[in-house]
Amino acid sequence: MDALVIGAGPAGLMAAEELARAGRRVVVCEAKPSAGRKFLMAGKSGLNVTKDEAAARFLAAYRSGWLAPMLDGFGPEAVKDWCRGLGQEVFTGSSGRVFPVAMKGSPLLRAWLARLGEAGVELRVRWRWEGFDGDGFRFATPGGVQVLRPAVTVLALGGASWARLGSDGAWVPWLRARGVEVAGFRPANMGFVVHWTPHMAKFYGTPVKGAALVVGALRERGALRERGEFVVSARGLEGGGIYAVSRELREGSGLSLDLLPDLDGAEVAARLARMRAGESVANRLRKLGLSPVAVALVMEWGRGMDPALAVKALPVPLAGPRPLDEAISVAGGVTQGAVTEGLELRAIPRVFVCGEMLDWEAPTGGYLLTGCLATGRWAGRAAALV
Repeated sequence: MDALVIGAGPAGLMAAEELARAGRRVVVCEAKPSAGRKFLMAGKSGLNVTKDEAAARFLAAYRSGWLAPMLDGFGPEAVKDWCRGLGQEVFTGSSGRVFPVAMKGSPLLRAWLARLGEAGVELRVRWRWEGFDGDGFRFATPGGVQVLRPAVTVLALGGASWARLGSDGAWVPWLRARGVEVAGFRPANMGFVVHWTPHMAKFYGTPVKGAALVVGALRERGALRERGEFVVSARGLEGGGIYAVSRELREGSGLSLDLLPDLDGAEVAARLARMRAGESVANRLRKLGLSPVAVALVMEWGRGMDPALAVKALPVPLAGPRPLDEAISVAGGVTQGAVTEGLELRAIPRVFVCGEMLDWEAPTGGYLLTGCLATGRWAGRAAALV
């Protein structure tokens, strides 16, 4: 073994494959009993591997320009070819999201691990990194403490969400103690807390469809409108529509809902005015075509408002993001200034980093997995040259 990869998620496995392809003898150490646990969890409802869209729009989704060379080198087309190379054909949905035909992550992971094994990559599970031991890496293993001193190392330890799947952020103080700058983690692609009144309990688990989420005041230039489905849960609001605007909400922007985005405010007001006087607000909203859960949201947050205004600009009283460990991904991590162009740590020569350890943020929709694969490939290729 002359190349060590710590972490057997997508970024780490991609780095290991590049190192093996370059002729290095590679060992991958994984703290959990098996590889790719978060990868498999992401695929339970359909593994979204990438997003098929124009290059400029794809890159803009990352809001981290420093990843551009890595994503140029391994973007959506490359991800699709990679899947096919592992025997998994893909298809593109109407939203541009790309999925394996099998939908799940397990066939892809099994094929990948088999290919890595054929390339000579050794996977050691239940090897948990516990920090540095002088110039070595100390592990707690089933056989006791082990210290490895490889020629080159790639760290692919994940961020700090979903600790039960391996991304617990335990590595942060160890790198900081060696002089590596690590930006504090913040939740990304997460739900938000709402303090509901009891009458909303019957709607827990119900999706809200067809609404537009408006971030920032309508009168502001550049207010963000996002069409997307989200879910009312016992804890608040979650789901794809909320995740798409979670960064702005996390940074303090306000949220309102346009529950009939295909009608302008004047038309909504006119339709309400034509209804029989004396009808309850709830009945009038139902006749407008609002779903039961949308009517409930207006009654929850829009009491005292003009009904037409409540339908078109319903204020949402968020009480902050859900905890970091519940987030799909994180913002923060090893900063751009802490690494070279090849993702080598400036403070720790011959040690490279990739995946969610790096300080970047992207929405769901295939961007996260593509980012991990692209940075893992980049770090592995650079490490192979050391």
